[in-house]
Amino acid sequence: TGGDRMSVFWLVFGYLAGSCPTGYLAVKMLKGQDIRDYGSGNIGATNTGRVLGKKWAVAVAVFDMLKGGIAVLLASFFTDNDVILALTGVFAVLGHNYPVWLGWRGGKGVATTFGVLAFYDFFDPLPALIGGAVWYVVMKTTRYVCVASIVALFASALLMPLLGMPRPYYIAGLFLAALSTWRHKSNLQRLIEGKEGKVGEK
Repeated sequence: TGGDRMSVFWLVFGYLAGSCPTGYLAVKMLKGQDIRDYGSGNIGATNTGRVLGKKWAVAVAVFDMLKGGIAVLLASFFTDNDVILALTGVFAVLGHNYPVWLGWRGGKGVATTFGVLAFYDFFDPLPALIGGAVWYVVMKTTRYVCVASIVALFASALLMPLLGMPRPYYIAGLFLAALSTWRHKSNLQRLIEGKEGKVGEK
């Protein structure tokens, strides 16, 4: 049916929007090199910062947030189906984490997830904003980006039902927080072994 086709369209659109490999493109254009050959091998903002510096890390993080959030926002102009909108956001993060263009080797989805959560429920940024504050506090306290990211994403997701957001959005939020935790498994293993680097360490 037409409705089913449109549903599939938004999921594919979400994936393609999310799969734009911002960090990879920035390093490729500025240094002519593959970001996956440096640091964690990740294409996200944190590894971009290792290669290009803090300003580019921020720029990549902002773009990664927007590509997920705007995908959800655009879809919301054409459908009010909460399940489809929630899944559009999920597919945007899957696109970032597993981009077909880079052999499925993408990022960990933190910035893109925050962008998606901010634009859920026709742009209700409060859970994402509070999550961002949690990220900052935990990062400053522990100096572990992986810990801050995981705690902040779960905090954002758990806030969503308390703020009255529809069930599909907070189920998607919990799934995306769990997905990011899975993507951080190597960081968590190093953390357990006492080998995970802290922010500011050389």
